[in-house]
Amino acid sequence: MLERTLVLVKPDGVQRSLTGEIISRFEKAGLKIVGMKMAWADRKFAEEHYSAHKGKAFYKSLVGFLTEGPVVAMVLEGLHAVDVVRKLTGATEPRTAAPGTIRGDYAHHSYEYTDKKGIPIKNLIHASGDRKDAEKEIKLWFTLKEMHSYKSVHDVHVL
Repeated sequence: MLERTLVLVKPDGVQRSLTGEIISRFEKAGLKIVGMKMAWADRKFAEEHYSAHKGKAFYKSLVGFLTEGPVVAMVLEGLHAVDVVRKLTGATEPRTAAPGTIRGDYAHHSYEYTDKKGIPIKNLIHASGDRKDAEKEIKLWFTLKEMHSYKSVHDVHVL
């Protein structure tokens, strides 16, 4: 049940100065940051990150968007971390994301709009889709030396 998952605050979230708010949402939910850094992905790295989507119509825009600016990469740890992060993040399309989710509160792009304009959807965050994806993505973004273990108040109140 105790899991780790990868979260990226994408270039639009960093550029809009939402990083602190996004981190705060995860911490308030009881998730612990065990790895964090700012990075600027190059095309090759972005292609590797999104390799599961290679060949799909939106693949090129995903890769392009991830390389537009710096991202804040985090490894979050907690009970059912993958599912909890996905729930807090909201639907991939911000227009359909529920109020109270990060995307629902801070983004409003739709597939209809972005497809018409030929631009990537600005949805603030990447969150691992499942435990298998999380394991692969964490290894891609972080070395073991960049991961940390420590006690927090959540170890007392959540675990």
